Amino acid sequence: MGKPKHYRPPGKKKEGNAARYVTRSQAIKILQVSLSDFRKLCIHKGVFPREPKKKVKGNHHTYYHLKDVMYILHDPLLEKFREIRAYQKKIKKAKAKKNDELARLLLSRAPSYKLDMVIRDRYPTFVDALRDLDDPLTMVHLFAMLPAIDRLKIEVKRIHNCRRLCHEWQVYISRTYKLRKVFVAVKGTYYQAEVDGQKITWLAPHARQQVLTDDVDFNVMLTFLEFYEALLGFVNYQLYHSINVRYPPILDPRLEALAADLYALSRYFDANYRASVQEPQVAGSSRSEQEQEESDLRLAQLQHQLPANEPGALMVLVQNAASEIEEDEATRDCKKLFQNKKIFLSREVPRESLLFVITAFGGTVSWEGDGAPFAEADDSITHQIVDRPTQGHVYLSREYVQPQWVYDCVNARIILPTEPYMVGRDPPPHLSPFVDDEAEGYIPDYAKTIKQLQAAAKSDVQPLPGMENDGLDNSQNMLAEGYINRTEATEAAEKKRQMMLLEKQYHDDLKMELQGFSTINKSSAEEMESKEESLPDVQQNAIDTEDPSRLMMSRKKRGLAIAIEMGKKRKKKQVEKLKERKRNIEAAQKSEKKHKKAQLS
Repeated sequence: MGKPKHYRPPGKKKEGNAARYVTRSQAIKILQVSLSDFRKLCIHKGVFPREPKKKVKGNHHTYYHLKDVMYILHDPLLEKFREIRAYQKKIKKAKAKKNDELARLLLSRAPSYKLDMVIRDRYPTFVDALRDLDDPLTMVHLFAMLPAIDRLKIEVKRIHNCRRLCHEWQVYISRTYKLRKVFVAVKGTYYQAEVDGQKITWLAPHARQQVLTDDVDFNVMLTFLEFYEALLGFVNYQLYHSINVRYPPILDPRLEALAADLYALSRYFDANYRASVQEPQVAGSSRSEQEQEESDLRLAQLQHQLPANEPGALMVLVQNAASEIEEDEATRDCKKLFQNKKIFLSREVPRESLLFVITAFGGTVSWEGDGAPFAEADDSITHQIVDRPTQGHVYLSREYVQPQWVYDCVNARIILPTEPYMVGRDPPPHLSPFVDDEAEGYIPDYAKTIKQLQAAAKSDVQPLPGMENDGLDNSQNMLAEGYINRTEATEAAEKKRQMMLLEKQYHDDLKMELQGFSTINKSSAEEMESKEESLPDVQQNAIDTEDPSRLMMSRKKRGLAIAIEMGKKRKKKQVEKLKERKRNIEAAQKSEKKHKKAQLS
């Protein structure tokens, strides 16, 4: 009888996948820790399971790379976990002996660990931390909205810490005008900011009561949250110090009691930034004098620079920002969007989200309740955000719009007409700024309208010499009419496009004549195009298969080309489905209008 298939002589080293990968039980034996501690170590150190090509121990095991396990083995955090586990055994022993005094003493002196060195190890540069900030922000915003439940080990202190970190991050983004995109979806509100050239996208849940289910392992999520809290604290510290603002901030206790933490942080941000700009740099001062000045400055911020009911304190823009921080063109555009707008929020709208978005684009905001910068009766208010079917008391000096108007203006980077967003009307579709309509192959009607409004706002659409202004888009009329007069704007844009095509064709003909070529007969070209378009799909597929370049491809590249074509066909079918749905909706609306007219007559 021959040797077994996987025979290995005794004493010979393992090779291949058997030497490179170990199962989870083998990794726990190597590290000599419990399963819960092993999970914590893997989460903190960024070690994740691998999928080897050949699973030596079977498909029902979880595999880890041996180098990752050895990386954890030499980490100081492992020794700290062992020390904590040994200390917990002492407490358990004292409780078993009913020595309550010793147990309380041991609990008061229990060792703890910090993740500072782990964060510095995983993120050598600040840009690395920013690049990996999407998941931490989403997780921290999620737990900031959860209720405190002792059964699931979700403590009140941790929820407050998450809310504090979220507000500190939002205040930095809003006061430095780093916010770029906002989209309100069913899951929550998606935000995208650009910090140091890195695009950071996170999801904040809606401010509603959250129902926790039993099919979620909150122990694993709390371990992730522990690491994300430490990471976000480091990032906020670095961001605040990069613009000469002290961290952690000291808030007005009166505003904290009124649950206006975001407003209090904004006031602290403005006051601290102004103080840091105006503070003279005295050379040769001792450290004790500097510490005394810092403490006096913080007391002044609480007692003098943060008075009660200071009007507009939240919206005071950072002074001398252009001289201290270099702003790019996108930041300047965001800063000027709501610059001269004074907006009041009704009690039924999402206050924190709108407060964050409007201030991030240079607006001035207030709301109903104590601690608000200005009251609803202020005559200088330009817009009031309302989310109810009707509005009772109406001020003629302001416009009443729905919350979607703010988000659509932010994504379009222009002030959109308010008439489609008035109270009681069905607003236009809320388009996602994260979708590239041209790449998808379908551009909604309202997206075309927004592009025309953007071109009109930038004065890009101008009449040619010798032409009348009636045939082209008039900027002021388009901005005034907006979404209501869409057909006329579309006709004007189509006329402009045809003129540009004729001009381009004329230039091409001139070039061909100069090079000695005769012009192509337009009628024959149109006939050839019609013939090519009339070819059935079967013949087109046959032509594609007979393409020499396709025949010379390798099997892998040919399969990739086929997959790309299938993706294009799938996208085309999706576009046709959207167009069919649009036609059905328009037909239903027309029939409904006819039915109403018949009833009235």
